[in-house]
Amino acid sequence: MTIRFRRASRALGWLLAVSLFCGAFSFAAAQAVNKRAITHEDVWLMKRIGAPVPSPDGKWVVFSVVEPAYEEKDQVSDLWIVPADSSAKPRRLTNTKGGESGATWSPDSRRLAFVARRDGDEASQIYVLDVNAPSEAVRVTQISTGARSPLFSPDGKSLLFQSSVYPGTVNDDENKRAAAERRARKHNVRVYEGFPIRNWDRWLDDKQTHVFVQTLEPGAQPKDLLAGSKLVAEAGFAGVTGSGSDDLQAVWTPDSQAIVFSAMNNRNAAAYSETNTQLYQVAVSGGEPKALTTGKDSYTRPVFSPDGKALYAVLNPATDKVYNLDRIVKFSWPSVGARQIITANTDLSPTSFAISPDSQTIYFLAEDKMHENCFAVSASGGAVKPVWRNTGVFTNLTIPAKASSLVAFANWESTVNPAEIVRLRLRPDGAPDVMNALTALNADRIAQIDWQPVREWQMTSRRGKPLHSMLVLPPNFDENKKYPLFVVIHGGPHTMWRDQFFLRWNYHLLAAPGYVVLLTNYSGSTGFGEAFAQSIQLDPLKGPGEEINEAADEAIKRFKFIDGARQAAGGASYGGHLANWLQASTTRYKCLISHAGLVNLESQWATSDTIYSRELNNGGPVWEQGPVWREQNPIRYATKFKTPMLITVGENDFRVPLNNSLENWSLHQRLRIPSKLLVFPEENHWILRGENSRFWYSEVHAWLKRWLN
Repeated sequence: MTIRFRRASRALGWLLAVSLFCGAFSFAAAQAVNKRAITHEDVWLMKRIGAPVPSPDGKWVVFSVVEPAYEEKDQVSDLWIVPADSSAKPRRLTNTKGGESGATWSPDSRRLAFVARRDGDEASQIYVLDVNAPSEAVRVTQISTGARSPLFSPDGKSLLFQSSVYPGTVNDDENKRAAAERRARKHNVRVYEGFPIRNWDRWLDDKQTHVFVQTLEPGAQPKDLLAGSKLVAEAGFAGVTGSGSDDLQAVWTPDSQAIVFSAMNNRNAAAYSETNTQLYQVAVSGGEPKALTTGKDSYTRPVFSPDGKALYAVLNPATDKVYNLDRIVKFSWPSVGARQIITANTDLSPTSFAISPDSQTIYFLAEDKMHENCFAVSASGGAVKPVWRNTGVFTNLTIPAKASSLVAFANWESTVNPAEIVRLRLRPDGAPDVMNALTALNADRIAQIDWQPVREWQMTSRRGKPLHSMLVLPPNFDENKKYPLFVVIHGGPHTMWRDQFFLRWNYHLLAAPGYVVLLTNYSGSTGFGEAFAQSIQLDPLKGPGEEINEAADEAIKRFKFIDGARQAAGGASYGGHLANWLQASTTRYKCLISHAGLVNLESQWATSDTIYSRELNNGGPVWEQGPVWREQNPIRYATKFKTPMLITVGENDFRVPLNNSLENWSLHQRLRIPSKLLVFPEENHWILRGENSRFWYSEVHAWLKRWLN
């Protein structure tokens, strides 16, 4: 499918493009004659399309597809491939019981490396497949600690990868001995002498992420480039920490002779200061890594320009603020000099970026008022220009370095279109020319659903702030009827409600029984400028809570189909915090829902896996009892609690630990307020298992029905 745009009528063209994209939009109830309300099965069983991985020559795009199932054993996850010119339909590239991940192309666009755990593998290993000569993929690593994040060297002769190893080990035999010794222990205890001790849903151990290099010759052995170095011996060494293993974000230098990676050396100071990551360089022959950056700022996601003359990275500056915009920075290469901030002249925070094949232009995605859009800036800095700016969100932008013409690939989705792969052909001036939909794997299912695109609207709060909101309408919507209002509050707080398809808190599934769902981006939300996101500092709950109520008032005033006498509110994570604050500050809602929400600022600070940022946000240490600790702590207002509340939590949630939900439950029970507690023993901060998710949605719908209907 090819969709052409005229620049003068881009907005109209975009709506046409989106409607044609998968044939999924339902513009009005009258057009939904043969359609039905969305179900949990629709949400859960949508195919989940991964990030596009184009071949360097730009001719092919590989991506992962997860075909979900309610039983994990029945789930299928494979790599798929599609011609970049959309001359043929996508086809499955792998077909095995175990899933594949981390796909990456060789420089000649012939071979594909990926991570899998197949029969006989005790841990995930790297496999290589010749795409032009279909055959079985060949396993190229056999390391006991497992391999992940492969990347071909520019000369195509070697692979780098990462693995989590035991401290002090220098080869795989030593790692095997260390693992055997620990299995043989008769005691079972976790011992710590420093912070942090947990991350997300796992207890931290002493294993470290290292970078390995291995040639592609038969029988080649991997070389641990960091083993024995002073850097990894430091108590605070770690990679960039996410919800899983640390990631060193390693990349090859253009000459294939060294590796650049991002790491921190002060993670052990996380209890009392901000931590930061720096860029390092280590030769493939070994030796002590050399720091390329210094100071308190953080540098992540290193990328080299196609001409090899520049190193780019993402900078997050160190300030006295809890939130700061990311910036794209540039260093000359190979002589690394002073940094140049490429995106200094914008209030946008890049989420992903790619470099044009001629190395002259940087394209990046950024959150932009409920959307994630595409922008361009010269490689020498200057003015930022919008490239694609409209409905839905783009994610995972990538540009093949050796394509015959400038072309970009990304995921695109909206609230009524789960993510698919799109091809964006760009003109030399950076303006869009053509968007191709390379995949439409969910088209048949979404065409059956009675749903509408979200309605976006804006107001000004009593404090003079612009507040952006979205309304989600129920199936069989009739402007002349009255519907209860469900105010749903996003987490973070430094995220935003987006025109996007979600598994958790899916807008349309929440609205399905007959509710209008209101989604407001309160102070602290991203996508509305740095100052707006920073404004939640020292006002974590009161100000945002008032804005949420103001938005509900305005929605009731503007939209006559909302029944102001029947309102409910709820949210997860920071949205759960705010639901608990609404419990402490208003009785306007008929019921509330709090998932993974804190009710006690003090115990949350003491038990969460991250603590120092909470101290900064609240104006000082808890023992100093500054105004925020005293005046914006929901538990201190327990005598005002009146509203029935559904409280839900995952037992393995270390970000907002179980204790806060138990405190909240105890308060409600002591005060004899109608309440219900759901504890999911297998879940973390999110409800991720199919049947658990289905049960959670059914309980949310039952709670709303009980108090709104």
